[in-house]
Amino acid sequence: MKLVTCIYKGAERVGALTKAGVEFLPYADMNTLIESAVPSKLKATGETVSFADVTLLAPIPRPRQDVICLGMNYVDHAEESARYNGRAFSKEKPISVYFSKRVSEANMPDGYIPRHKDLVERLDYEAELAVIIGREARNVKPEAAGDYIFGYTILNDVSARDVQTGHMQWYFGKSLDGFTPMGPCITTADEIAFPPALKICSRVNGELRQNSNTSLLIHSIPAIISELAQGMTLLPGTIIATGTPAGVGMGFDPPKFLNSEDVIECEIEKIGVLRNTIL
Repeated sequence: MKLVTCIYKGAERVGALTKAGVEFLPYADMNTLIESAVPSKLKATGETVSFADVTLLAPIPRPRQDVICLGMNYVDHAEESARYNGRAFSKEKPISVYFSKRVSEANMPDGYIPRHKDLVERLDYEAELAVIIGREARNVKPEAAGDYIFGYTILNDVSARDVQTGHMQWYFGKSLDGFTPMGPCITTADEIAFPPALKICSRVNGELRQNSNTSLLIHSIPAIISELAQGMTLLPGTIIATGTPAGVGMGFDPPKFLNSEDVIECEIEKIGVLRNTIL
């Protein structure tokens, strides 16, 4: 099932994508749905509207906590990052690198990403598979990690590289307003074999930039969930962005950073295309 949050006649609704459009579900918002429903037992209201009559929002427009992100979780991206700035991106040990991304409101599919030109000169994109936790997870063994996943979506980890490297930490340069486009939907976990081995790519103005597969993660999704849940409780609705493959703007020689009016498409098999334009 593919679940969406949308605006219909001025009101925010959640629903499931069907061939006919969007069939609404009786939940106040996506966070409420995730914490109280099992995807296989979801019951719709029977009210279906045309896709043309709704405006898609991020599937979780207002995450209850910061997004948990993995840094340098594909070998090829770790290598291109170190070439760009070894001091800021090199890892001394082969351990997972976690950071958080502040988001007061996730950016919508087909929405505009603010340029923040008064602060940012080197604007970059990162296509990522995001995991949505479906129930409280604590002390989870890797072999049981799949049981805690509600579904998956696409997240563009938009990054201000000059802010990121200038501050020698990633939080500020990845957390500016509009820097968390997400969507277009959540594909529930029962529709994707675990662990996911999905084609992932990005395009800028139609030019293919990233082209990889989520099976190439250095730290697998079972390992990520198990490691995090050793020391913290992952609540329903927690979003974990699993990292990006090579092909980001800073990885080219010379770098290919984003400019106003550029169109970025992040695509993941079985989920869809997240498309945004730089304002």
